[in-house]
Order: sequence, then structure tokens, then C-alpha cells
Amino acid sequence: MMMKKIVLFLLIAFMVNTSVSAQKSVSIFNGKDLTGWTAHGTEKWYVEKGLLICESGPDKAYGYLSTDKRYKNFDLTLEFKQSANGNSGVFFRSSIDGVKISGWQAEVAPPGSNTGGIYESYGRGWLIKPEAEKDKYLKFGEWNTYRIRVVGDEVTTWLNGHEMITLKDEKVGEGEGFIALQIHDGGGIKVAWRNIKIKELP
Repeated sequence: MMMKKIVLFLLIAFMVNTSVSAQKSVSIFNGKDLTGWTAHGTEKWYVEKGLLICESGPDKAYGYLSTDKRYKNFDLTLEFKQSANGNSGVFFRSSIDGVKISGWQAEVAPPGSNTGGIYESYGRGWLIKPEAEKDKYLKFGEWNTYRIRVVGDEVTTWLNGHEMITLKDEKVGEGEGFIALQIHDGGGIKVAWRNIKIKELP
């Protein structure tokens, strides 16, 4: 009887530990190279002094850096610092053909350009933009903390601890795919990224 109780206790402890481990945040950028990521297009993606850098190349075109792994429900946090134009974004539940990306983008852009909003690429366009007064939370040229939570058909973004938008959308709920960082076309863009961590959710 005692042995059965011990086995049951160990089984419960293992299940609890497994459940907790599955919900821990893990780093998806190692600070050394682009392991776990794939670049799309001719724009520049490189690691310098522990930072992930995206920078316009001579083609001044769109570019993407996607995770090799696909993510459905998750809580993603990262930090970004914009230089020059700074027009970028974080795509989720996405797929790509060349540099034509399908999915949804949590905007990263210069002041007055809806950082924190959600844009559907090659689809309906803007689904939701933050209220104009929330633009003050963006610290252009400094490090910003960005959080994106996607569960089912609901998306919430936070910028430097301030909620920017909450969106419920049936089409988003049906989406699947990778996470990707974007560099916008037009040239003159440079953005640094660090501390990219994700917690997968049920």
C-alpha cells in the first residue's frame, strides 16, 4: 500500500513538473548566430555584440527572418531599438513564398505609425490600430519592451508595459505558422533586437 502511494506521488509530481516546464519562457535567439531562424530576401540579418540586427540592403526590399518552428498559442516578449526609419514588425501564424508573407503583423514603426497595431498581410490590411494617445509609449531610438500574446482568436499587445490593443478575430484563430521579424522596404532601415523569449500556451 505504501509503495502504491509513493508511486502515485511521484507520478503526480512528474505531471506537475512537466506541466510547469511546458509553460516556461524559453529564449529563441542565442545571441551568437541565427540558429533556429531562416532569412528570406536580400536584406541584411546578422548578429553583432549579442544583438540581432536587421538592416536594409542594396535592393531596399522587404525582408523577413522566420523561426524554423511553428507556434500556435504563445506569449512572446522581446526588446527592440530602432535606428533611422525603424519600420519593422513581428509576424505570427505566418507562411511565406519568396518574400510574399501571409499572416498577421504586430507593427513596429516610427512615431505616429501605429506600433502595437495588427495588420493582415496580403489580406484585409489594418485590423486594429492603437488609440493615438498611446503612441507616447514608444521610445524611438531607445530600447522598447514588446509583448505579444496570441491565444485562439485573441491577440493582445503591450509596449513598455502598456496594453496597446486587444483583438478577437475568427480568421486569426484559424491561422497557423511561424513567427517572423520584418524589415520594411524603402531602404534606410535598421532595427536591433534582443531578449527574444516565448512561452508556449495550450
